Amino acid sequence: MIELDHVSKQYGAGRAVDDLSLTIGRGELFVLIGPSGSGKSTALKIINRLIEPSAGAIRIEGEDVRQLAPEMLRRRIGYVFQSIGLFPHWTVERNITTVPELLGWPKAKMLDRASELLTLLKLDPASFRDKYPHELSGGEQQRVGVARALAARPDILLMDEPFGALDPLTRAALQEEIARIHAESGTTIVFVTHDMDEALKLASRIAILAHGKLVQIGAPTELLSAPATEFVRNFIGREDLGVRLLSLEPVASRLRQGETAPGEPIPASANLRQALSEMIAQGTDRLSVIDDDGRRVGALTLADLARS
Repeated sequence: MIELDHVSKQYGAGRAVDDLSLTIGRGELFVLIGPSGSGKSTALKIINRLIEPSAGAIRIEGEDVRQLAPEMLRRRIGYVFQSIGLFPHWTVERNITTVPELLGWPKAKMLDRASELLTLLKLDPASFRDKYPHELSGGEQQRVGVARALAARPDILLMDEPFGALDPLTRAALQEEIARIHAESGTTIVFVTHDMDEALKLASRIAILAHGKLVQIGAPTELLSAPATEFVRNFIGREDLGVRLLSLEPVASRLRQGETAPGEPIPASANLRQALSEMIAQGTDRLSVIDDDGRRVGALTLADLARS
């Protein structure tokens, strides 16, 4: 759906993006990650022409984006960034309906869409539609920013380190919301982060960049189990490879059905890394497992976590 074909961006003698080629499929949640100065945010902004490339081509559904007026292209692509950028003197509802209004949507349709998105992002429409940005917490403002980006039902959503300024609890909650919205909507999401745990939690595929170049691309399990270079191994976290692999697999996958254990149970939908943490917290090597309805369905042992 999105193709970057030998794309470069030159600034003076240096290249922020250096001969970057990759393809992002329809419906993917694709993460660009790398250290500071790796070119990940520049690459993201090149997709919707906030930055013009020095060389190469960008195609969306086979169409060269240079053939489109930049403002029309951006109305088709949602964009969320860390600083949020809500209009301070507009209500939440008007902020959300910015692009639909530019596209000439009927008022009733715009208001229904704002209510739909507020509900989707767990903000009660009756309580939030008439509030102003300064009346919202940072997490609430970021949810409104996501709603605004989704308002015109874009096929593509670009997210540039959107949760970097939030506290860990709010950040984790919004990561869950993005994963849920992606699963429900099928929107193609290109997500920039510097946080490997965030990338592993969200991504269908990850591209690791360094000095503007693509170093490795693949599914989270591929990167963790077969780092292509020492840079990738160290960037992922050499000492954390094992526990990060555990984070990609649910408890249900290694469940001992019919068995039980004392102590606080863990949900079958939790991941194995969470199970290991819970074992350490409880001082045990065996946990009881429950399903979504709270019924005990089996057990998990420390030996199960060590099994490859």
